[in-house]
This record gives sequence, structure tokens and C-alpha cells, in this order.
Amino acid sequence: MALCGGVGAMALPSELIVHIFSFLSDRDKLRASAVCSRWRECLFYPALWTELKLRIGGGCNGGGSSSEETPKLEFLMRKFGSFVRELQLELAPVGGYLSPLNSDPSSARMDQPDSDPQLSERWRDAMATYLDQVLCVFSSIRNNRNLRKLSLYGDTCVLQQEGLLDRGDKKINEIQQLFMEVLSNGRQLRWLSCSFMLGLVTPCSLACLSNPSAETLQHLSLLDHQLGPLISPSELDRLSNLHSLALDFADLTSELCGLLASPLRTPLHRLSLLLNGAALEFKPLEGTATEDDWKALIRVSANLRVYIVALEVNSSVLLRVLKPSLPLERLHLDSYSTLVTDGTLELISQQYNKTLTHFLLLRDDPDFPDLSINRNEDPLVLLSWRCTKLAVLVIHGYTVWSHNLVAISRLRGSSLRVLTVSEESVDFDPDQLVCMEGDPVHNLVKEVSLGLGRVWHPCLDSSLVLSEPTQHFHRELHAFSVSM
Repeated sequence: MALCGGVGAMALPSELIVHIFSFLSDRDKLRASAVCSRWRECLFYPALWTELKLRIGGGCNGGGSSSEETPKLEFLMRKFGSFVRELQLELAPVGGYLSPLNSDPSSARMDQPDSDPQLSERWRDAMATYLDQVLCVFSSIRNNRNLRKLSLYGDTCVLQQEGLLDRGDKKINEIQQLFMEVLSNGRQLRWLSCSFMLGLVTPCSLACLSNPSAETLQHLSLLDHQLGPLISPSELDRLSNLHSLALDFADLTSELCGLLASPLRTPLHRLSLLLNGAALEFKPLEGTATEDDWKALIRVSANLRVYIVALEVNSSVLLRVLKPSLPLERLHLDSYSTLVTDGTLELISQQYNKTLTHFLLLRDDPDFPDLSINRNEDPLVLLSWRCTKLAVLVIHGYTVWSHNLVAISRLRGSSLRVLTVSEESVDFDPDQLVCMEGDPVHNLVKEVSLGLGRVWHPCLDSSLVLSEPTQHFHRELHAFSVSM
């Protein structure tokens, strides 16, 4: 780059170079730092590294960063770990794992590590890499007093495999201690999100949160597949300024709900809940918030909105937990084989007709049941008609008749911002096909597009609809919580 008068880029003031580099991605900043010592000095200016997004671990079947990336991570954290203000840490997926939803090994999407000695060895390597890299990150931020946002996502099934967790027991204990140090040394933490980081958070972790951070904390997310409650009533009582909260549904007890309903607290605006059917055996729903608890909470937090993800949960459980006073805004029903009944959809459309904006109905099974059978009106059409604020509708794994899809598009029109229906889910009435001219798919696309006021097509790739549910929940609850 050349400037007027023959003055080169190296003559620019450091402040201007830093400003120019602020538009680069983290990866490009690191690459640019190898150009010369002047650029390196400017690129390692603290103002350029207030936010870090890291993806670590993995390495099995080529997924994620391998142990070869550890030195780069150590360099990055050594430079910036002590002053970074926002840190987002995600564990890269490990190939060959059982989905956390799947309690039946015979129906696994991937093979178990034990079935292949080489795969088992790669799993052990992936676990070792994960532990080393998490240790590196927490060792670097342990004394960071300026950390404001800490977001952690793991969902690492590698730690759940029998025997593997025991081999890393010493490192896991060290990681737990470092995490508690991070919480105790922080002085202005506002966002703490920890989702499925197995082996990290314990029921004692939150007690280490410093008093200054307990006063400044506005968002708390503690989600885990297996452990018991990660927050006690006394710890929640300290967090009097929470605006948003995410917990396992079973952990929202009547006592915790009563504390949230205290008029001495800041009103709660967002509540995200994970209801995992596979975990109900060791995390039962007894003692969870009652209808009266929800009414008391709404009286204090009038603007509260709730987001629920229900994984592999049958209709009897849903009917039990979906209380009338629960201000449900987003509902995601996801399963392999568990069937949602038409009666459940009827209840949802009647109880939450004034609040529901997002509805995802997903089922990963070769059988596509018809919820409208033996009914005068399709329950999905009724839901679209009654829920006047519905903006997002996603369907896969249930039969959606073409004429009902057209009705949904006309009922909600352009206010339905997202209408995602997999091509496999769409079916056509044979009686109507007889009277129809032209290609039925083309006619469906035309009619739905007219109803929505924009071009629409069914989703041809079901894998785009069936995203990994816990990862989807982690990311969506972030957007849900910051939308206050």
C-alpha cells in the first residue's frame, strides 16, 4: 500500500493501524502478525482482543481441532487470556458418538467406540486433547478480573464413554478448580453460560462466584444431561439482578420459582428450559413449578417469556408440564421415535395463542404419522389460526397435506417469517390430484408463495431441518436472551 508523497503504510500511526486491523477476523489477525514486528506489535494491542471465540477439542475422524492446534491455543491464551472481556468456548464435535438423546444403542446414528479398537484409541486421544485444551484456556483466564461474558458449550459424549472419564479424573478435578477460581476472581461478570460441559460444573461451582459478580450477573445458563441441580436456592437468592435464566426443566423447583417471584428482585424477562426425556429417570419432575408458582412469577415479571426444548418427551409428560399460566413464546419438540399427539397440539394452540411465536415439530423416524386423521381440521392449521403471533414454523417427520400447508400460509401470510417443511413431510391428497392441472409440487410452491407474499420452497435436505438439538438450543437461547 502506498500513500501520497511516497509515505508507506509503515509510517502510519499505531492507533490508525490498530483501527484498520480491528476489521479483520481473529484468524486473519494472527496471520497478519507474521508480516513484521511493527504489525505484530499493533495486532497484539489489547483493544483488538476484547472478544475471543474458540473451538477446541475434537480430532476424531477429522472433526474439530486436533492436538496439533494446542500450541497455537497456548500462544493465543498466553497473550490475551488475562484481559479478554468476552470468551466463547465450544467443543468441536467428535465423530463416532452416540447422540445424547439416544438411550437405545441398537438405534445409534454412529458406531460406539468400543466396537472398533482404532476408533476407541482415537476417542481417548480426543478426550486427552479436550482436557489439555480446556486446562490451557482456564489456566489463562483464572486471574482475569475484567471478564464480563463467559459462554461454554460442550456436549462432549466422549467423556460419557465407560472408562474414559476415569482416565482423565485428575485433569477434570484441576479444570473444576480452575473454573471456580475464574468465578471467584471475576469482578464484573454479566453473562455466564455453561451448556453440557461435562466434567466442568459441579453443584458447588456457583458458590464460588464473587459477590461483585453476583450483583452484576444478568444472564445465567446451567444445563447438563445427568447431574442434579447445579444451583441451590441460596445461590439463586444472591443473583438478584438476573434478567435471563436457562436451566433443566427438572431443576426449576417450586422453591426456585418462588424466589424468582420475589418483588425484591429484578423482574425476570427470559426463561429457557430443557426437558430431556432421556434424563427423567434420574431427574424426575416431582417438585417442579406448579400452576400457582407460575401465576406468582408472572405477577412480578409481567414481561416474562419462556422458551422450552423438549427432547424425546411423550405427550403425557408434555401435558403435565405445559401449565396454562406459563408464558410460552418458543416451543421446540424434537425426538427420534416419540410421537406428539393431536391432543397435545390442540392444548398448545389453545393455551398459548397469545404468546407463541416459534414452533418446531421434529421427528427423526422413517414413519410419518398424520396428526389430522379422524379430525375435521388439521391441528397444525388450527395452531396457525389461533396463534396470531406465530412467526416461525418448522416441521419434519409428520405428514403435512399440501392443502393444509396452503391454508397455513394464507392464515399467517407475511407475518410467518419462517415456514420450513421438509419435502419428505409433504403429501398430496389423491382426490385433489385428479382435479388438479399441472405438476402438483409446482402448484403447491405457487400457492404457498402467494400466501406468504414471498418465494417459498419445501426443504429438500432434511439434515438442514434436523440440526443437533442441544447445540441448536444453546445457540437459540443466546439469541432469545439477548432479544430483551
